[in-house]
Amino acid sequence: MKAILGASFTVAALALATAGLHARQSQSSGPPPAAARSTNAAAPEADGAGLFKTYCAICHEGAKADAQAPTFETLRRLSAEQVLAALERGSMRARAAERSRAQRRALAAFVSGKPLADSGGPMPASAFCSGTPAPAPNPLAGPAWNGWGLGITNARFQSAKAAGMTAADVPRLRLKWAFGFPGASSAGTQPVVAGGRVYVATAEGELYVLDAKTGCVHWTLEVDAAVRSAITLEERSGGALVAYFGDQAASVYAVDTRTRKALWKVRVDDHPHAAITAAPQLHDGRLYVSVSSREESQVGDPRYPCCSFRGSVVALDAATGKRLWKTYTVSETPVATTQNSIGTQLYGPAGGAVWNTPTIDTKRHVLYVGTGNNFAPPATPLSDSLLALDLDTGRVRWSRQVTENDIWNGSCRAPNREAAVCPDKDAPDFDFTGSSLLVDVGGGRQLIVVGNKSGVIVGFDPDASGRIVWERRVAQGGTSGGVFWGSATDGANIYAANADFVAENPGAGGGMHAVDLRTGRLVWSVPGAGCASKTPCKPSQNAAVTLIPGAAFSGTMDGRLRAYSTRDGTVLWEYDTAREFDAVNHVKANGGSMSNGGPAIAGGMLFVNSGYSHHGGILPGNALLAFSPE
Repeated sequence: MKAILGASFTVAALALATAGLHARQSQSSGPPPAAARSTNAAAPEADGAGLFKTYCAICHEGAKADAQAPTFETLRRLSAEQVLAALERGSMRARAAERSRAQRRALAAFVSGKPLADSGGPMPASAFCSGTPAPAPNPLAGPAWNGWGLGITNARFQSAKAAGMTAADVPRLRLKWAFGFPGASSAGTQPVVAGGRVYVATAEGELYVLDAKTGCVHWTLEVDAAVRSAITLEERSGGALVAYFGDQAASVYAVDTRTRKALWKVRVDDHPHAAITAAPQLHDGRLYVSVSSREESQVGDPRYPCCSFRGSVVALDAATGKRLWKTYTVSETPVATTQNSIGTQLYGPAGGAVWNTPTIDTKRHVLYVGTGNNFAPPATPLSDSLLALDLDTGRVRWSRQVTENDIWNGSCRAPNREAAVCPDKDAPDFDFTGSSLLVDVGGGRQLIVVGNKSGVIVGFDPDASGRIVWERRVAQGGTSGGVFWGSATDGANIYAANADFVAENPGAGGGMHAVDLRTGRLVWSVPGAGCASKTPCKPSQNAAVTLIPGAAFSGTMDGRLRAYSTRDGTVLWEYDTAREFDAVNHVKANGGSMSNGGPAIAGGMLFVNSGYSHHGGILPGNALLAFSPE
C-alpha cells in the first residue's frame, strides 16, 4: 500500500473565490491508460430512439440493465426536462459529454416519452425568504445535524435535547412543508441542519440553503457537477461557517456560507469516472475524503476499456485544500491486460471504491473505511475490506478482507458476459457502502461494527488488527441488497435495515433488525411490510438509518418512511412519500424512492429527501420534506 505524502495538488482558490461557482467547468477526460478511449459508432443526429439503442440501452433496457442504472420504465417517470438535466448537469454528464446539444435533447424526449419544453427556469421570487435575515450566531452550538453520521464515530444518533423529540412524539409527526428541486431527476442527498437553516445539494449540481421552519430559500449556489454527499459544516474563528462537500467529478469544495464564495476547490482524483459519494469527515483541521467511482457501471458497453479506476482516501488541509496524503486501495497501477471480443483493450487491476464517510478513532489515531469490489482482474487484497489508516500519513495500519476474489462490473449480469471482462458471472459485489460505527462495549473495550451488501453485520476488534469478534446475518444480500447505505447505534444495539429485493417476489424484501453490539445477538427482527395494494412495490430499505431515543427511522424504495420502536421493532409511524406535493417554492414536486441519505433530525423537525433514481430506485422524484410533531 502506497501513501503519497505531500503530493502536488491544484487548488483553484483565488480564481473561484473571485468568480464564484456559478459557471460550470468541463471535466478532464481519459483514464490513466491515456490511449484507452471508447470508439463510438455514429448515430443519427436527432433520432432519440437510435441514440438510446446505440449509447444507452445496454445499461438501461430490460435484462441488460445493471443494478446501478435505473431501468427504462423508471426513466419514463421523468419529465424530458429532468432527463436533460441529468444528461447535462447530473449523473450522466460525463457519459453524455460527447453527444451534441441536439442529440441530448432528442434523447431526453425519447427516454421520457414527453415533449421537451423550454421551461425549468429560475424559481419565482416568492420562493425566496423576504428580507435578508442574518445567519444565527454560533449555528453549530444549537440543535444541529452536521455531516453524515453526526460526529466522527458515525453513530447517526441524535439526543432528545438536540432532536427536540423522542419516540413519544413520533406518532404525532405531520408534514409541515415540501420543497421541489427544480429540474431534478433524483433526490437522495442527506440534508444537514444548523442555525435554523437546512443545507442540501442535488444531483443537478445545486446547493440550496433553506429556512428550516418555512422552507423559503435563503440562497442557492451552482457548482460544477452533481452532488450526492451530505455537507459537513465548520465554524471558524471570526464567525465564518464553512461548508465542505464533494461532487461527482471528484472535486471537493470549501464554501464560505456568508459570502457564498469558494475558499478553495480541489480535484482529488483525475480519473474521468472518479466521484465522491460520501460526506467528507472533518477532524483536527483536516478533511478526510473518500473517493469512489461510476466506472463499474460503464462496463456494460463492450467499447469501454475496462478498467482503470482505483479507490482512495485523501487527507486535505481544511484551511487551504492542500493535499496532505493519498492512499489507494489498489496499490498497483492498472496496466494493459488483454482484449475483449471486439478488440477493446482491457486494463487491471482496478476498483476498491470507497463509498462511505471515514470514521475517526482518536484513541488509536486512525480512520476506518470500508472498500468495494474489484472492477477488473486480477483481484487485490484490500477489496471488500475494512481498512485502518494512520491519520497523519495514510499508511495502512491493518486491513481485514471479508470477501475474496470479488471482481464485479456492469457486464457480469449480461447474457453476453465475457470472461475476460467479468471472470465470474456470480461475483457477489459485496461492497462496504455504509460507514463503520466505533462503539464502546464495556470493560474499556471497543469494536468497529459495520454491515455490507452480503447482509452480514460484523464486529471487528480494533486492538487486534481487525480480528472478527462476531458476525450476524440479517439479510440475504446481493448487488443492491444486504445492509446498504448505513446503520445507526444508540450504544446498546446496532439498527440495520434490510435492502434485499427478490425480483420473483417483490414483496419479500425490506425489514429492520436490532443486533447487540457486544455479542452480535439478534435482539429483534421485523420483516418488510410487503406490497399489499401498493404499485409499484419495492419494500427494500436501502437508505441509511437515523436514530433518536426510542425510535429508528428508515425509508423504502417505494417511498414509505417508517419509525420503529428500538425496544421491539413496533412501527410507531409511517408516511407514504411517493406522491405529488404542493411545494412552498411553487415548483412541481413529487416524492418516490428513498435511498442513500437518511433523515436529518434537529430542533423538533425531521428533514428527508424523496425520489432517488439510482442503484435500484424505481420512483424518481425531487422532493425535500419537513415534518414536526403536532
